[in-house]
Amino acid sequence: MKRIGKMGIPQPAFYIFKCEQSSPPGMPKPSCVTNENRDLFQHLAQRLMEKGIIGTVQPVRTGCLNRCNYGPVMLVEPGHVMYVGLTKEKIDRIIDEHIIGGKVVEEFVIEPEAWDEPIAPEQMMKMTGAV
Repeated sequence: MKRIGKMGIPQPAFYIFKCEQSSPPGMPKPSCVTNENRDLFQHLAQRLMEKGIIGTVQPVRTGCLNRCNYGPVMLVEPGHVMYVGLTKEKIDRIIDEHIIGGKVVEEFVIEPEAWDEPIAPEQMMKMTGAV
């Protein structure tokens, strides 16, 4: 049934998955959240609110995205774009240039060797011998 005169709640145009994984002290693996950058998610959400786009861009706190050596990282969907080495200044540019402007900020994107094409689950099962 089509609604007339009322607008439904729109789907987000973008989801931004920000890694919020914090390793315990002494862990050899790097962490996307440290004392120096623990406010990056808050900065992201605040900027989206200030720009008036929080209703169509959904920031999401997530666990490990398995790119710890490149952190802090965040994944922008659609597009499957992984941004690395985040700072507040980089987040501001990503919002302005990618989210609003429509152009991926290539200089902040993870190197191709660390973010190759996805593998379908069925193919992965064959590769690992699970099938």
